[in-house]
Amino acid sequence: MKKKVVLAGGTGFIGEYFRKKFLNLGYDIKMISRHSAHISWDNEPVIIEALENAEILINLAGKSVNCRYTTKNKHEIMKSRIETTNILGKAVLACQNPPRLWINSSTATIYRHAEDRPMTETDGEIGKGFSVDVAKAWEKAFFAFNLPHTRQIALRIAIVLGPEGGVMTPYKNLVRFGLGGKQGSGDQRFSWIHVEDLFRIVLFLHDKENISGVINCSAPEPLSNRELMNQLRIAMHVPFGLPSPKWLLELGAVVINTETELVLKSRWVIPERLESQGYEFTFPKLQNALDDILHNERKLTNDI
Repeated sequence: MKKKVVLAGGTGFIGEYFRKKFLNLGYDIKMISRHSAHISWDNEPVIIEALENAEILINLAGKSVNCRYTTKNKHEIMKSRIETTNILGKAVLACQNPPRLWINSSTATIYRHAEDRPMTETDGEIGKGFSVDVAKAWEKAFFAFNLPHTRQIALRIAIVLGPEGGVMTPYKNLVRFGLGGKQGSGDQRFSWIHVEDLFRIVLFLHDKENISGVINCSAPEPLSNRELMNQLRIAMHVPFGLPSPKWLLELGAVVINTETELVLKSRWVIPERLESQGYEFTFPKLQNALDDILHNERKLTNDI
């Protein structure tokens, strides 16, 4: 009998990557989403059936934060995370044989703007503001469930890099059109993780049955925004990039319907618990990650 994994909200960039990887490993995949081809969020009996005897439940659901923080969007960002987490928690409680492991997304944005020192699970300082409020409420909803037969882990995920989607598209466009210089001061820290490492961390945590609670999912070598853009220009063979001052970013964010926080907040996050437990990153350095991503994207383009 095939091992089963349930991907909730798994139709985005990360979820699609996970789906392909789990299929390659021979898993039976059950998807819960708002897409009609998958299990609906309002179909509780089928959700419970999908969760029965599952090895892992992975919840990636939530409205994208890549938008303007209007009152309506704020409400939807918060509701989409809390509501889906509550649906899953109640379904796990209703199972006769619940999943052994429930991994819920969280975000490294939960920590304060940090240019002075890195944030770990042990001594990281929680920040303030809307994005932090969302992260705190999300984790509170997740850990509110008392699940004696299901281990719970919240992944505080840094910015995920990978082929075929995510933030790489806008960053590459900036470099391609000559705007690949620093953004704002350029001193803000950029914590990131390759999507392949994110997937391998899920497998690692599945095997490490002594681990629960919160886990920082970030490569061990974050760097400044200035260094990020320089390495991206090198990887793309673009010798020069104009910087983007804060006022220009504010104007551009309005035009493209997003928030400057996604670029200007300093996320300095270290994966202390993962490294202490012996996880070895496939892509610890950004240059290797960028080379891999761009190589795979070129290969995909040539194969089409």
